[in-house]
Amino acid sequence: MSMHRPVPAPLQSQTSGSSAVYDAHDLIPDGIKAEIVLDGQTYTLRITRTGKLILTK
Repeated sequence: MSMHRPVPAPLQSQTSGSSAVYDAHDLIPDGIKAEIVLDGQTYTLRITRTGKLILTK
C-alpha cells in the first residue's frame, strides 16, 4: 500500500511553451527518495550523497 502525498506547487507557473519547475527537496521531503507513478508504473526518484538525482523504474 502506498501513501499518496499532495504534489507541491511548482516554483514557476506553467505557461505556454514552458515547463513547471519543482524543487527536488519539495518532491522528496525525507531527503532520500520519492515514488512517482505514471500509467500504473512506479518509478523511484532519489537524491544521491553527492546531490544528484537518479530516476529508476
